[in-house]
Amino acid sequence: MNRLKILVVDDESRMRKLVKDFLVKQNYEVLEAGDGSEALDIFFDNQDIALIILDVMMPKMDGWQVCREVRSYSKVPIIMLTARTDERDELQGFQLGVDEYIAKPFSPKILVARVEAILRRTNQITEDEVLSYGGISIDQAAHVVTIDGRTIDLSFKEFELLTYFMENKGIALSREKILNSVWNYDYFGDARTIDTHVKKLRSKLGEKGDLIKTVWGMGYKLEI
Repeated sequence: MNRLKILVVDDESRMRKLVKDFLVKQNYEVLEAGDGSEALDIFFDNQDIALIILDVMMPKMDGWQVCREVRSYSKVPIIMLTARTDERDELQGFQLGVDEYIAKPFSPKILVARVEAILRRTNQITEDEVLSYGGISIDQAAHVVTIDGRTIDLSFKEFELLTYFMENKGIALSREKILNSVWNYDYFGDARTIDTHVKKLRSKLGEKGDLIKTVWGMGYKLEI
């Protein structure tokens, strides 16, 4: 399968290299731009770019201008990076059609997890792909979960819950977010039902159950 192309736009070369190194490890092809003008040139020369990681503050043309220009031609997913934490910036980003907004400094692992979640949501990473993490593998097409090669039996909801954790590995997920994503927005049950399902899932995963960490007062995250 061809590697998905990701355009990383930042005027700091060290930041571009850091992000690129983590993405390349996950088998993405990375294109780089040091300013907004160069980013647009690369974008229009490569019609198969799957996602753009775009810094806000840049010379020649800032991230907002680049985002507006790209959005007038394409719905390609865009993750905005900024050193500012101004709520107005975040609102502006979402109004322009930004898919995700991440404030610096950030964890590269979290950024990669967000990239994968967005690509999966936009169906650029196909559902029949096998998800693997920490010795756990999920074959979504066959609906099979294995731990170090050994198949385990999960209920339908446990399978969906584990898949959601795998798709968002390294990201702290609130009970409400898990409930909305796995049980969907029409489910009006107590969010604590998540705790019951997580307890059962951990038990079935055996030692690997320890990978599902409790984020006290919030929810859970899957992390080695």
